[in-house]
Amino acid sequence: MAKLYHVPLSPFCRKVRLSLAEKKIECELIEERYWEKEADFLRRNPAAKVPVLRIDGKTMAESAAICEWIEEKYPEPALMPRSADARYEVRRLVGWFDDKFHSEVTSKLLYERVNKKIMKAGFPDSSNVKSGAKAIKYHLDYMAWLLDHRRWLAGDVMTLADFAAAAHLSALDYISDVDWNRQASVKDWYAKIKSRPAFRSILADQIPGFPPPPHYADLDF
Repeated sequence: MAKLYHVPLSPFCRKVRLSLAEKKIECELIEERYWEKEADFLRRNPAAKVPVLRIDGKTMAESAAICEWIEEKYPEPALMPRSADARYEVRRLVGWFDDKFHSEVTSKLLYERVNKKIMKAGFPDSSNVKSGAKAIKYHLDYMAWLLDHRRWLAGDVMTLADFAAAAHLSALDYISDVDWNRQASVKDWYAKIKSRPAFRSILADQIPGFPPPPHYADLDF
């Protein structure tokens, strides 16, 4: 069985978890306190980051590379379209969420509110939290614009771009940092993806000291 070394609220780990679950690849989840940089973990990934996937005798790091490998090794059900143009758009949006959204929103809200406490790295920086709360509005509006022109974020079918976005938003939703009433189309999109069987383990996550809000696992939120 595959093993995924992860942190439950990490959007990068969640993206890999969603890809594995969508393709029905059984995987043992192992929580890793990567910030402690233990020797065993550093041997698995000298970069000291999660996720790290152990599968088919291989040890792999970097969520984007892992997801692309999963797609190539287990192509069904497909999370990447066939045409070069469509694949480009998926990759562009995965990069958008894992780079721009992460830098402007996730790192400012989730990392300040949760990661700092877990890592014993001090108190939240109020200026960062304020910045993240402002930036997420822009990103939700951009998602709404995309969904006004498409059924899913990258086109007419669900792709890895949707999982990348949902990975970040689900982690932020765990700490009630998403205003689902801002854009009805984004809320409807999230309700669709949240109801997929692949999302079940994500919705079951429980972080000690950080109970989820009542709506977190509610499919009719």
